[in-house]
Amino acid sequence: MPDLPPASPPESDALPGATPGATERRRGVGWLIAIVVVLAVIAGAYAIWHARAPAPGVTPATGRRGDPNAKPAPVAVATAKTADFNVYLNALGTVTPRATVTVRSRVDGQLLRVLFREGETVKAGQLLAEIDPRLFEVQVAQANGQLAKDRALLANANVDLVRYKTLLAQDSIASQQVDTQASLVHQYEASIASDQAQVDSAKLSLSYARITAPIAGRLGLRQVDVGNMVHASDANGLVVITEVQPIDVVYALPETNLPQVLRQLNAAQPMVVDALSRDQSRKLATGKVLSVDNQIDTTTGTVKLKAGFPNADSSLFPNQFVNVRMLVDTLRGATVVPSAAIQRGTQGNFVYVVGADNVVAVRVVTPGPVDGETTVIAKGIAPGDVVVVDGTDRLREGQAVETVSRDTTVVPTGAPRAKGGASKGGAAGAAAGAASAGGVRARGAQGAGPGSNGAKGANAPAPPPG
Repeated sequence: MPDLPPASPPESDALPGATPGATERRRGVGWLIAIVVVLAVIAGAYAIWHARAPAPGVTPATGRRGDPNAKPAPVAVATAKTADFNVYLNALGTVTPRATVTVRSRVDGQLLRVLFREGETVKAGQLLAEIDPRLFEVQVAQANGQLAKDRALLANANVDLVRYKTLLAQDSIASQQVDTQASLVHQYEASIASDQAQVDSAKLSLSYARITAPIAGRLGLRQVDVGNMVHASDANGLVVITEVQPIDVVYALPETNLPQVLRQLNAAQPMVVDALSRDQSRKLATGKVLSVDNQIDTTTGTVKLKAGFPNADSSLFPNQFVNVRMLVDTLRGATVVPSAAIQRGTQGNFVYVVGADNVVAVRVVTPGPVDGETTVIAKGIAPGDVVVVDGTDRLREGQAVETVSRDTTVVPTGAPRAKGGASKGGAAGAAAGAASAGGVRARGAQGAGPGSNGAKGANAPAPPPG
């Protein structure tokens, strides 16, 4: 049996000439280096975060304390002013005609003529249509003939009565015959009275053949054409007339406002009412309150009021929907600001007031009546204070601001609303423009001066590659 070669020793991870103890020590040193590297990365990340964090008492919006290059926030401002503020109650109303009449024929007959145009404005008593009058003319002639006949009989009876009285005086006839003749005279007198009534009735029917306007107003669409038979019992009639000059508006107010309204009415003070268009951009007419309903609607908790308008220019149309603005009081010398300046937070209603150094301060206020874009401030600010009306989203107490305009006009109370909120949109646009301008100035500053942000950027070390 041949000899086998000697077996080779087992392979080992150890380096040539290394002992097992040296290998273990190298492995421990590797783990220690890895731990030190991880700790160094964590420490570096914390140092970077701490360097970028703002100092205590300074918000991120204002920059670090004492930084002369901190950029102020652009805002639009307005000045609180003193004005006479009109207190209005707003409601939704419906235009109702002062009177609505359906013109009908009062007699039966064929429609002969129509003398009006649809949509025309007519006066009271104006002739509108005619019915064939021949039947009624015959009736008048017949009644007159009967009246003439009875008058002749009465005349003959009176002659006989005189003759009988003469004979009775001569004792030629009995008194009973005289009494009978006197009774016959009275019968003929009654017949004549009845005949006269028949004549008047026939003349009245003849006058009904001429259909006239019972009131002044605007005509609607014609319901019957010429040549048709019309009857007094027709439901639709000939045409509808609505009185539109003057005209009324009926609207409802919450019952909580009723004492304020009644106080003005009981004082015999006229309450001015404005009718505005559907979008409240245009005033249609001005009138005054006429009356208040005698009870409150329990289902809605409202009470109805009626206001009258001259409507000389026909700007109000029956059944038109309008916005009603009723003047109930006037606050003399009130402090007013744009409604956009009022902010709401956990402390209640407040405004941002800009000081002389262009630093904003939070001022808690007590708002009063509101009229669209204008609000009365009962407590909290004084006339002349400058308040922020746009750009308040990121403002903080003590933040420096850059004002866009100090000439924002307070909208007069009672003025119609502008479409699309032009006032607020204009302020927003101004603030956006200021923000853009501020950005240009900031970018320009980055490359100017050794103390600018641009100098700091130039001296900062470049980031490591990769």
